Amino acid sequence: MKKEILRKCISTGEIKNRNLLFRIVKTPTGDIKVDFTYRANGRGAYISKNKEAIENAKKKKLLSKALECNISDEIYDYLLTLVC
Repeated sequence: MKKEILRKCISTGEIKNRNLLFRIVKTPTGDIKVDFTYRANGRGAYISKNKEAIENAKKKKLLSKALECNISDEIYDYLLTLVC
């Protein structure tokens, strides 16, 4: 039996299975991308796959704080399109 991998959402603070979260990564070259493989190199942050969590993170700029760089609204908008 495979062990369940748990991660904490930066927006809600809930601990969930990583498959229920998006992973946003800042690559070593400084690019920001959504990591669907959960294995990309770089600094990562997890956020729940629901509209409220993404909007809360956008309002409080939680991804910018977690990844230690400026995050454009395009990343949040892209995450919202993936949820809806």
